Amino acid sequence: MDIKHLQYFIEVSNYRSFTRAADHLFITQPTISKMIKNLENELGVELFDRSKKTLTLTDAGRVVLEQAKLIDKAFRNLEVEMENLLELKKGHIRIGLPPIIDPSFFPEIMGKFHDKYPSITFQLVEEGSKKIEESIANDVLDIGVIVLPAKNNQFHSFSFLKEDIKLILHPSHPLANEAEINLSQLSEDSFILFNKDFVLRDLIISSCNRAGFNPSILSESSRWDFIEEMVACKLGVALLPESICRNLHQNVRAVKISEPSISWNLGFIWRNGQYLSYAAKEWLRFTQKLLESN
Repeated sequence: MDIKHLQYFIEVSNYRSFTRAADHLFITQPTISKMIKNLENELGVELFDRSKKTLTLTDAGRVVLEQAKLIDKAFRNLEVEMENLLELKKGHIRIGLPPIIDPSFFPEIMGKFHDKYPSITFQLVEEGSKKIEESIANDVLDIGVIVLPAKNNQFHSFSFLKEDIKLILHPSHPLANEAEINLSQLSEDSFILFNKDFVLRDLIISSCNRAGFNPSILSESSRWDFIEEMVACKLGVALLPESICRNLHQNVRAVKISEPSISWNLGFIWRNGQYLSYAAKEWLRFTQKLLESN
């Protein structure tokens, strides 16, 4: 049995005639008669009383008709829903974002995407790169922004931002007016870092180790604005991405770091071999094209 058998049965029931139903469906009368007979054989019941001039439904026919209409309605709804998905009239995308990217960056892309696909919705989750990778691997998120490269090869990715990490310190700090400093000059300072969910924390610690010291960590946070406030209160120094530094207040200073310089590479990732919705695929295509054109 397929949906056509039920749809033809509904039409014959509506017209109470094989001939009229066949004309309406633009098929031959023998074809529709054969399909109804096949349906009856498969169900093991007679659907129509053929002894009279006008076809009438049997008791079994009335039961089948009621269910056939429900199935036909569900099938037509399915067709509409599939059309909506394929034409991106609806959809939902789950995206992981680190809370240490320029706050104006992502809403701008979302706004342009929303203009084109107004019915697609977003779930945004702010987490560190490590947590985002884990969530994508476990199918909790579709797409994420992380510090590249990813830890393993189970992800596809594309890079969209490479930038320096700069030192943030209080204006009264002895190095605040320097144009550039060596990282080793901070060996006696207290550091305020992101917590262990953030790859940037590991990047900073490893850079300090290469400069010959292990940083003294006063505090950790998941929020760059809170880190900025702690630096403004003279609790220590911090390192933040250059794009974030453009949004800092005047109560802290940003200084370039060298020997070794610290930089990061941000990119979108999604799991290799994992199903992606039409909306998520279009988001990746749209975003990559937009970023490459800028």
